[in-house]
Amino acid sequence: MTNTLLKLGLVAGCFLFAGMMGDEGRHAIPAQVVALDECDPITFNLPSNAGPGFCKNVAVGYSVTFSKLFADAASGNPDKLKWDFEPDNLTVDEGTPIIAVNQGGEPHTFTEVAQFGGGFIPPLNHGEAAAPECALGFSSVAVARTRILQGSQLQFTGLSKGEHRFQRCIHPWMRMTVVVK
Repeated sequence: MTNTLLKLGLVAGCFLFAGMMGDEGRHAIPAQVVALDECDPITFNLPSNAGPGFCKNVAVGYSVTFSKLFADAASGNPDKLKWDFEPDNLTVDEGTPIIAVNQGGEPHTFTEVAQFGGGFIPPLNHGEAAAPECALGFSSVAVARTRILQGSQLQFTGLSKGEHRFQRCIHPWMRMTVVVK
């Protein structure tokens, strides 16, 4: 319950930071997206897993172990509340910058893709083929440029009118749609 309230508070704060909602649910400039995760520092930071210093989660009692994350993803049931972009859908006016903020414990990507797909770590994809934009991982400059370290942000400007899909190239169930009017 406390974890849910904390996330709701973070989302509410994002809306305050991004500005009041305008006509037809559109956001005033800028619009903010928050990347969240519940990585367990003890298990994620083992040299045999993600490595030392990878997970910097400060939440106590709500974290997910490295092995549970992979087991849940393999079964097709990753915890989409503990690894999530908030909001899931966003409508903005043309020219509105999108600011993606990482409030999670590990680095994230916020990568635009033509169609949603898997990421560059096959065991997390539940058999789904990698989105072409994500397939090469950080060896792709396009993916590397969308990496957001813990506590930092990335700004996107100049999105054309229409629908834009963004996903995380590591945990591919982290997805959101931005509609530019």
